[in-house]
Amino acid sequence: MNINMHEEHNNWKKDIVPFQKSDTRKSLWQLTNTVVPFLGLWCLAYLSLSVSIWITMVLAILSSGFFMRIFIIFHDCCHHSFFKSRKANETVGIITGILTFFPYYQWKYEHSVHHATSGNLTRRGTGDMWTLTVNEYTESSPLRRIVYRLYRNPFVMFGLGPIHLFLNQYRFNRKGAGRKERINTHVTNFALAGILGLLCFILGWKGVLLVEGPILYLSGMVGIWLFYVQHQFEHTYFEKADKWNYVSAALQGSSFYKLPKVLQWITGNIGFHHVHHLGPRVPNYSLQRAHESVRFLQNVPEISLLSSLRSLRYRLWDENNNRFVGFKEIEKINLNKKANPTFNPASLIRTLLKKSKILH
Repeated sequence: MNINMHEEHNNWKKDIVPFQKSDTRKSLWQLTNTVVPFLGLWCLAYLSLSVSIWITMVLAILSSGFFMRIFIIFHDCCHHSFFKSRKANETVGIITGILTFFPYYQWKYEHSVHHATSGNLTRRGTGDMWTLTVNEYTESSPLRRIVYRLYRNPFVMFGLGPIHLFLNQYRFNRKGAGRKERINTHVTNFALAGILGLLCFILGWKGVLLVEGPILYLSGMVGIWLFYVQHQFEHTYFEKADKWNYVSAALQGSSFYKLPKVLQWITGNIGFHHVHHLGPRVPNYSLQRAHESVRFLQNVPEISLLSSLRSLRYRLWDENNNRFVGFKEIEKINLNKKANPTFNPASLIRTLLKKSKILH
C-alpha cells in the first residue's frame, strides 16, 4: 500500500462519517432474516434426528452460518453501530451475546482494546492472537517455546480453540472487571444454563448436544479463522508504540478478505476488515459501500479465499524484514548462523591471544 497518500488519509474521518449512520429499518430486517432462520433451522435439525443424523449435520452447518450472522450483529452492538440508540445496542447486544455464548460487556471491553492496540508491538495481549517476534521467540525458555508452538498449531487453534472459547474463556470474569461487567458475565452464564437446562429437560440432553454442539464448534472454528486471517498475513503491520499509527494499523494491518458472495453475506461483510478498523462505527451492512465509495480504502492488502490458506504457515513476526515467517524459516536462519557465525574481530583477537598463551 502507498502510505504516502497523506492528503486522502488526513481526510479519512470526513470520508468515513457518511457511512457511520445506522439505518433502523435495515438493522431490524437483518435481525429478522438472521435470528428467525437460525431458530427455524435449529428446530428442523432437532426434528431430523428421528430421520437421519446426516440431515441433522447438514442443517447444523446451515444453522452455524446464521449463528455467525448473529455474532456479527452482537459485534456491531458492541461498537454501538447497529442502532442509533445506545440503549438499543446494549439490549440487543446482551440478548445476542447470550445466543452466541459471549458476555456483552466483557467482550466489548476486550474488543475495544483490540481496536486501540492492533498492530502495536508494545501493547499486545488483550483481544488479539498471541504473537511473538522472532527475537522474543529465540530468547524464550524451552517451555515457553513449546507452549507457543502448541498455541499456533492449526490443530490446536482451530480444533481445541472453539471448545476453550465457549466453555472456558468467557465463562469467567477477567481480572480488573468492573461491577457492571461482572454482573453481565454471571447473568449470561445463568441465562445459558437456564436455556440449555430447559431444552435438555424438554428435548433430552443427547438431542440438544447433537444439534447445539456442531453449531457451536463449526461457528467457533470459522470465527477464530476469520479473526486470525484478518491480521495474520505476510506483510501486515506491526510497530512499537512510538512509531505506531492508527490509520496505518487499520489500512495496512487489517486485510480486505475478498470472499464469495454467499460467504460474504454469512459473515456480515466482516471481510472488509480494513474499513471496520478505520471506522468501527460503520454498521456491517455499510462496509462494502464505504469500501467502494472511498478511493484510498481500495488500496489495501487483498486476500482471497485460496491465498488466505498461506497464513497457516505464519508463526512469528520478523521485525527486521517486516513480515511473518514460519518456524522452519527461523530454524534455517539459526542453523546458518551456527554454520557461518558473524565475524567479530575482537573475539578473534582474544581467541588468538589465549591460544598463544599471552592471556591466561
